[in-house]
Amino acid sequence: MTPMHFTFSAAFLLGLAGLAFHRTHLLSALLCLEGMMLSLFLALSLWTLEFSSINFFTSPLLLLAFSACEASAGLALLVATARTHGSDHLKNLSLLQC
Repeated sequence: MTPMHFTFSAAFLLGLAGLAFHRTHLLSALLCLEGMMLSLFLALSLWTLEFSSINFFTSPLLLLAFSACEASAGLALLVATARTHGSDHLKNLSLLQC
């Protein structure tokens, strides 16, 4: 495993660990998701440059477009949650409460 592959794998796993273990605020969960998507984008971009295949050049742009849509939807949910519940604590968000 090259140091570059190790760096992207470590960045993805750190984002995944942050998402799994540090789940107090919705904003921190969204930041961990964005970190994971950024490491995937960089890894996919370098992977397409490494193989230099024309078929894979649109894959990083498609991933970047989906991550931008995910970020905008997450921020809209964050604003809606902060307005209705008063905070972005994940423990206050339960489907069983009215």
